[in-house]
Amino acid sequence: MWKSVDGRLVQATDNSRVKFRTNISKTVLNNLKKMADDHNTHVNYLLESGLRNLLEQGEIMYSKESRPKDRVQYKTTYNQELLESTKDFAKKHDLRTNDIIEFSVQFIDINKSKDRAHRYRIEK
Repeated sequence: MWKSVDGRLVQATDNSRVKFRTNISKTVLNNLKKMADDHNTHVNYLLESGLRNLLEQGEIMYSKESRPKDRVQYKTTYNQELLESTKDFAKKHDLRTNDIIEFSVQFIDINKSKDRAHRYRIEK
């Protein structure tokens, strides 16, 4: 992001975002990458949309036996508050955070996802 300081633009780090490494199904990740390209956004913005919608719902029906076998490591950044809420939600439901992230894919609302240019926004 950029900040306007005394009439000049200064590049700044968005402190509300944190790095997080998780394991996610390769098939799901490939589908997310295609969806992100088709809708001019990033995978992590799509995941955040799905997570918000899942957390709003407050319930999850997840079978641990249905965990995919093709998981790969995926590193990205998330909104810190959202990630903490996701971790709490996972703990409350006796699941892993990556299970919640993967499951949230079905709750993605593309219309509520940030676009690719969001990271280059200008704040005052």
